[in-house]
Amino acid sequence: MAEGIRDKVAIIGMGCTKFGELWDKGAEDLMVDSFLECIEDAGVEKKDIQAAWFGVHFEEQSVGKGATSMALALKLPFIPVTRVENFCATGTEALRGACYGVASGAYDIALALGVEKLKDTGYGGLPGGPGLLGSRNALIMPKITAPGSFAMMATRYFAVYGLSPEEGKKMLARVSAKSHHNGSLNPKAHLRREITVEQVMNAPIIAWPLGLFDCCGVSDGSAAAIVTTAEMAKKFRPDPVYIKSLQIALSSGEELMYTKWDGAHVETGFRAGVLAYKEAGVKDPRKEISMAEVHDCFSITEAVTMEDLQFSPRGKVKEDIEAGRFNLDGEQPIQPDGGLKCFGHPIGASGLRMMYEMYKQLQGKAQLPERQLKNPKLGLTHNMGGFPAMNIVSVAIVGL
Repeated sequence: MAEGIRDKVAIIGMGCTKFGELWDKGAEDLMVDSFLECIEDAGVEKKDIQAAWFGVHFEEQSVGKGATSMALALKLPFIPVTRVENFCATGTEALRGACYGVASGAYDIALALGVEKLKDTGYGGLPGGPGLLGSRNALIMPKITAPGSFAMMATRYFAVYGLSPEEGKKMLARVSAKSHHNGSLNPKAHLRREITVEQVMNAPIIAWPLGLFDCCGVSDGSAAAIVTTAEMAKKFRPDPVYIKSLQIALSSGEELMYTKWDGAHVETGFRAGVLAYKEAGVKDPRKEISMAEVHDCFSITEAVTMEDLQFSPRGKVKEDIEAGRFNLDGEQPIQPDGGLKCFGHPIGASGLRMMYEMYKQLQGKAQLPERQLKNPKLGLTHNMGGFPAMNIVSVAIVGL
């Protein structure tokens, strides 16, 4: 009977570059920077790594073709390197490959690394959908954009749960203002300026009700992790972080095709969370998950994810946001590093960047004292790629 990988694999080292408009660095430079921090943190040498998984989304624009680019950049010692891609869950997919490789017994030490040079690709915030959904969907969904589709989820959420436009926009504004506060404290974050709820409310509209400050930015960056068996972990460091769960779920597309989906949540996110909690042995996510980094590509995404992951009851996230539950000093801090909104979103690196924050927080090693959370037990990361009605979601849970 399948039993998952709970407590079979541990992270013993991580590295993460600063995210931002890094015009003076290429993808190879960023890979080297995150890798060097990672192996120094783990206390291992390059020759100790037996296999690697490499995540990048815009492959040819960012790094060239295939896994060879990472092997060459890092001068890896003739080991297998597997290139993976799974939309915005690409970084988590790389970590999943490395963890499964170790859990299977095939390797003792494995590397996961993600990178993206989005600023060099010319990638903007309003890309069309047909290329993402495949050529067969071009006639069905010829004009879809990410801001447009998530804006529709926001207005639907307002309608389903009886929020006025003003109430809904203010709820979302508090999400963004919180993330900007957290990002302002993080020296590696892309956007480090605090903003007020009023500034979010009055910002130029991208796709109503989403304004400029409701949307995450586009960044360059890289992050990396080294994993080993749970039995070996404490030979390398006294405070390894153990994998409790790693789940990835993909939409069947039924939300797009049938009317039973309410349009006010992400079904795949809920399903991935249920699977992750089962694997990790979590019975009450609201009480047991100490902190999380979730996929806040838009402020509404973070809000509905709180309900999808069962941190808030359905239709009640507004009350939790207003009560400060998800603030840095709240009961269940969300985006302690600033999230996609402010830390940034280089697609291939984001999942590992989220894990970097959970790893450092669990070890009590956040860069500044005012960023360090008090005695966290379990951390969760959540990635979402695609659109509300057709998507991929990853959920990972880690702890000491």
